[in-house]
Amino acid sequence: MIKFDTFELENGLRVIHHFNPNKSSTVVNILYNVGARDEDPNKTGFAHLFEHLMFGGSKNIPDYDGPLQKAGGQNNAFTNNDITNYYIQIPSENIETAFWLESDRMKQLAFSEKSLSVQQGVVIEEFKQRYLNQPYGLAYKHLRELAYKTHPYQWQTIGKEISHVVEAKLIDVIEFFNKYYNPNNAIMCVAGNITLDNCKHLTTKWFSDIAKGERNKNIYSNEEIQVSARAIKAPQANAQKAIYIAFHKSKKMDVSHAVEDLLSDILSSGKNSFFYKYLIDKEKVFTSIDCFVGDDIDPGLFYIVGRLQDDILMEVAENKLWEYITIFKSSFSNENELLSRKNKLLTAKSYQDTELLNIAMQLCFAENLGDIQFVNNELLSYINVSVNDIKLLANKILIKEKSNTVYYDNIIK
Repeated sequence: MIKFDTFELENGLRVIHHFNPNKSSTVVNILYNVGARDEDPNKTGFAHLFEHLMFGGSKNIPDYDGPLQKAGGQNNAFTNNDITNYYIQIPSENIETAFWLESDRMKQLAFSEKSLSVQQGVVIEEFKQRYLNQPYGLAYKHLRELAYKTHPYQWQTIGKEISHVVEAKLIDVIEFFNKYYNPNNAIMCVAGNITLDNCKHLTTKWFSDIAKGERNKNIYSNEEIQVSARAIKAPQANAQKAIYIAFHKSKKMDVSHAVEDLLSDILSSGKNSFFYKYLIDKEKVFTSIDCFVGDDIDPGLFYIVGRLQDDILMEVAENKLWEYITIFKSSFSNENELLSRKNKLLTAKSYQDTELLNIAMQLCFAENLGDIQFVNNELLSYINVSVNDIKLLANKILIKEKSNTVYYDNIIK
């Protein structure tokens, strides 16, 4: 059970405090309610670009990393389709440095053509290395484009295409910052060896004079129910043949999310998993096969990714995969397997809840979802899952007519 207190400044900044006097450090985590889904379809990649720009210096602090390193702190950030998250972990006696740094860049970034140009170069290089020049690098881009036709999950955080980042203008960047990077659209968690009174004092001192903005309303187009299979071929020389499949799943807060998560583990996690036993060991069709689910706030995707044996045709592998999906949907009844998966999740959660950074992030995520108690209640949805729930869910979402498939095959027909 994670204990916490909450308060809010007049400018709308929501603050969560978690006290642990046994830690020598403190974490300041700030979540901004903006992700790739909030971008203009013709100007994508901005949320990710901002992840980099926010480290380029602010009005009063041109060198963000210097003061932090002197104080013994470390920091990082990440962006996804829903949120952008920044964090600092620092010795508790130097905690005010973190408040100073984060408040100044929330108040006013040091925008310049030079900074924009530098970070554009960084993001463009990342796009090339991670997506364009990697085997299967565009697989999830293809899957999103297949699966989503109206909802803005149809593009990844890196952006639809590299030209959107290349052509970004300083005025566009400033408008994006002013719209989303304000206290009213942020959630801050301070976790560690700092009292609630000191947390309130430092938050008021450093953040209360920042002007209030508008909170993101998070209104997006609903995706229509998929009624027919969609697929593309993505030939790639000198790469192992592979098949990527995505199915629509529920949103993060839906009770079905826990069922989907457990289903993915039962199908592919470890050598005792269903797919490993039958499609790798018995049939020897795949060298590896994995299932996993996204943690998207809005309805996301359930993935199956398989790497084929060299001598297996794509058609043979796909048919075998669907054959065993059908078998699973009609026959799964293993109570012990389900209990084992639940116990592993409980163990992992217990370990994660000892880490300050993870606690701070999870508290911010839960508050952003609209129910901060979700941080402590989420596991109940896993504990209550039954074998029948797994079977019903598999029959509901693992349907060929509702699949989105990318074939990586050296053979072009």
